[in-house]
Amino acid sequence: MVRFEEGIKLTLEGRYNADTGWLSELRLRGNTRVLPRVVLEALPKDLFGKKKQRDKAIDLIVTECTDMDYDGVVLESWSRWAAYGVLNDAATRKLALQFVKQLGDALHKVISQRSGQQLQLVFVIGPPHSEKLQAHDFGPKDLLDLSDSVDGFSLMTYDYSSSYSPGPNAPLLWVRSVIELLLSASSKSLADKVLVGINFYGYDFDLTEGGGAQAITGRDYLSLLDRYKPKIEWREDFAEHFFLYTNDQHRQHAVFYPTPLSILKRLDEARSWGAGISIWEIGQGLDFFFDLL
Repeated sequence: MVRFEEGIKLTLEGRYNADTGWLSELRLRGNTRVLPRVVLEALPKDLFGKKKQRDKAIDLIVTECTDMDYDGVVLESWSRWAAYGVLNDAATRKLALQFVKQLGDALHKVISQRSGQQLQLVFVIGPPHSEKLQAHDFGPKDLLDLSDSVDGFSLMTYDYSSSYSPGPNAPLLWVRSVIELLLSASSKSLADKVLVGINFYGYDFDLTEGGGAQAITGRDYLSLLDRYKPKIEWREDFAEHFFLYTNDQHRQHAVFYPTPLSILKRLDEARSWGAGISIWEIGQGLDFFFDLL
């Protein structure tokens, strides 16, 4: 992550998480590109306040790619900028987009000595939360403006429901409407740069008053099936499976977790638009999910 230490020094952290042995093994198995996720923790007012700081942040990221032999980065910043109110102001929104452009252009200037290809930028974008685009939403114009500098847009079409409103992870009609909002008539030709998000995790919702929600992986899902032996049901309106169970404390739960059919429906949706997919996160799924990819 990129952050300011005590509001003064800009640093990039996380190199200690890199498993170089695993990366080498991964590349031996095929033409695999490795783009680590970079999160901007620096406050927008600090990052955008001076051109020198923006240049420094970009230099840190590009240098990390060359030092670690990465193929580029996946940048996550849009949702944080929205939370800080950056995207509601025309001037700071413009600076934010310029930062993404500058980063993409800087990465494209670097050719990997290993692959002989230029470094890439994938930009994570959140879905709109209403039927019409709001000021803070990433829309068709943004897609067009960044298309020359960004190689892929990872669209977060999941986490539709919450502990306050239990339900499906990514109802198919909602996924379709999000794609429609992004790929208007003017931006439809860029569909091949859009990566439709597919969740390989699920949620266990406590339906009792005052309950919450817990993210679950494939291992958790199988454990719940084995323990409670619930009836798995299909919701056609969501295009997702779910099941109900009551735990030892007599609290009722609802579990929504992806299945081959729900994943296939979303793969077909992405394919119908000519878009790609992005998975969050691949190790959280079940082994047979790979049979669909």
